[in-house]
Amino acid sequence: MAGHDINYLALSGILSQLGRADGLPYPPANLLADFAGGGLMCVLGILLALFERTASGKGQVVENNMVDGVGYLGSMMRYAKNTSLWDRPRGQNLLDGGCPWYDVYQCKDGGYMAVGALEPHFFRRLVQGLELPELDNLELREDRASWPAMREQFRLRFLERTRHEWEKAFDGTDACCTPVLDQQELENTDKEQRLPVSLRCSPGLLIDEKQSWISAGLVPGGGGPNLLHQWFGWKIGRDLQITRGGLVKSNIAKL
Repeated sequence: MAGHDINYLALSGILSQLGRADGLPYPPANLLADFAGGGLMCVLGILLALFERTASGKGQVVENNMVDGVGYLGSMMRYAKNTSLWDRPRGQNLLDGGCPWYDVYQCKDGGYMAVGALEPHFFRRLVQGLELPELDNLELREDRASWPAMREQFRLRFLERTRHEWEKAFDGTDACCTPVLDQQELENTDKEQRLPVSLRCSPGLLIDEKQSWISAGLVPGGGGPNLLHQWFGWKIGRDLQITRGGLVKSNIAKL
């Protein structure tokens, strides 16, 4: 039975929890099942197998499927539905768009600001920055009946200034209020693409500036054999075979 990220996300139960209250369940592109539940979880399995090999001296087959992978990633959402954190329908909970101080707001110029002031002291900084002192009330904050009116106050206030103006207002504060940057403006400002993980003793190769925003990928005739030799030491004839114009790993199991 064929499927893609959206199908695996649907079967895991996680898709049912994503999206606005007044809309359809909405997948975040193909990030969750393909890349997180699939790719990253498979890498984790490979690393665990390599770690186990240091003790047993044996290799093993690593099996990963995206339904179970994304279901595991969504464990918190699954367990939280039995608590006040996530016990309401989609889009009406603390972290899924139901809470006014954990949401995205449009600005005067059409830009957006992301608000994540979950803790009381962050919330206080938020309402101070928005110049809404009447909302600096923790009892009011925790009263769900006040959320619709509070959300409307936030919405109207953010519409009074441009994103750049709000960015300046909250820069350096602990309000958990940040601009929503798009990929084009990041590229235009030459934002450095950094490694996601840094290791002190075995640092990874830095991301080439030329490949920060454009990646050609591996295509026939694009130097694939050379790259695979650089990365893994593989050679054509010993580790790889050319089949119908493509590279195929030789079936030499070492279990």
